[in-house]
Amino acid sequence: MIQPPSLDELRAIARDHGLELSDADLELYRNLMMGTLGALGAIDAAPSGLPELPTREWWEPTAAENPHNAWYVRCEIRTREDGPLAGLRFAAKDNVMVAGVPLLNGSPVLEGYVAEIDATIVTRLLDAGATLAGKAHCENFCLSGGSHTNTRGPVHNPRRRGHSAGGSSSGSAAVVAAGDVELAIGGDQGGSIRIPAALCGVVGMKPTWGLVPYTGIAPLDPSIDHAGPITANVRDNARMLAAIAGPDGIDVRQSNARVDDYERRLADGVDGLRIALVSEGFTAPGMQPGVASAVRAAAERFAKLGARVDEISLPEHAQAGALCYPLLVQGMYRTVLCGGGQGSGRPDIYLPGFAERMARWREHAQDFPPLLKLMALSGAFLERRAGLRYYQLAANQARRMRAAYDRALERADALLMPTSPIVAPPLPGPGASFAEQFVAASQPTPNTMPFDVTHHPAISVPCGEVGGLPVGLMLAGRHFDEATLYRAAYAFEQSSK
Repeated sequence: MIQPPSLDELRAIARDHGLELSDADLELYRNLMMGTLGALGAIDAAPSGLPELPTREWWEPTAAENPHNAWYVRCEIRTREDGPLAGLRFAAKDNVMVAGVPLLNGSPVLEGYVAEIDATIVTRLLDAGATLAGKAHCENFCLSGGSHTNTRGPVHNPRRRGHSAGGSSSGSAAVVAAGDVELAIGGDQGGSIRIPAALCGVVGMKPTWGLVPYTGIAPLDPSIDHAGPITANVRDNARMLAAIAGPDGIDVRQSNARVDDYERRLADGVDGLRIALVSEGFTAPGMQPGVASAVRAAAERFAKLGARVDEISLPEHAQAGALCYPLLVQGMYRTVLCGGGQGSGRPDIYLPGFAERMARWREHAQDFPPLLKLMALSGAFLERRAGLRYYQLAANQARRMRAAYDRALERADALLMPTSPIVAPPLPGPGASFAEQFVAASQPTPNTMPFDVTHHPAISVPCGEVGGLPVGLMLAGRHFDEATLYRAAYAFEQSSK
């Protein structure tokens, strides 16, 4: 039960909010508050609304079991023997709740926290017959396009030790690339499914915003939160998306979600599909010539398979980063740092244990990686200097950006560009400067971030190598038209064999 404030505490609160009140006024308001505070006792006494926490066995993997530092904890959870995904194993990104199993979200803030519920998509995968093999490491609060910010150390790329696995779903892509599991859950607010998929040489789909329920997943900002599948091949990706897609009755972002039979559409081929190369996607900052060449060669292969391939200019694509900045930075600041890690304003499932842990983030702030410190400072500065002005303007302008992609997609079935402008770079060393760490976290993101803001689906598929490291091509499509992206990605994948 919360105790009522003292007059001195209430006076300080009043002054923080521009109020100068006399002692008599403070006493009056304090007495009026007592009725509201008294109602909190009934809430404390009522059932939490959460299911009883199950007992589940889990273990921390040994170094031999975890050569790439991609796993946080291991487990063996299965609820049925049959189903469309029976016989397949999956990893959950470690911002995804699995009841009775620890969740770290890459950060010391959550050390020792045990998740209070199963995320909807975990329940759906278990119901489809898949086996949960463990929680895969992710970046600190999921805020890096590299794989070097987890509090337990960097995740190594299975294709070359000492190189980045991409982020923030670093462990999810790495355990698939290493062959530990066939399926993994990823999350994406700036490219965090597609970047690690590209750098590790696997398949990653960021679905249309709202297609996959985000219930039970630690968010960054509700307007850009996406969850989706990372797999070794396109068919398994389509099957996994079919299992996790569709409204769950809780996540309000899903009001218009439309699910398709993705696997059935794979055999349709690309004959007659219109694919547009976006010129600006090949001139993103830091673009390596070998990456651009590999993706252009992939476009030529699409043409040989029967697709119509044209190059277009979409100037808005190069401008999109400015829109992403306030939505991600201020959205993260409000949701993660000010909102108990969950935010508010949605008829969601709220987790008091998680919120209590997150409320103590300042105790660990000094140990945050540089990019997270920068985002915290930037978010606080924007709040103090301009309130929500730039967040709101960016949200308004995102509709203009979305319309620009929609116009391009009236003349094409998919937009094609490199997923990341670079192949997996070396991980920053222990003594890396702020600049080196910042570049490692942000360099892979310029082509991926816009589609989180505009909510278009986008898939990354391996299309070659540069210096022995994988290159990913990205296809973006119309809202809720994941089936066409799978159709194109599957035809390309099969032609590569």
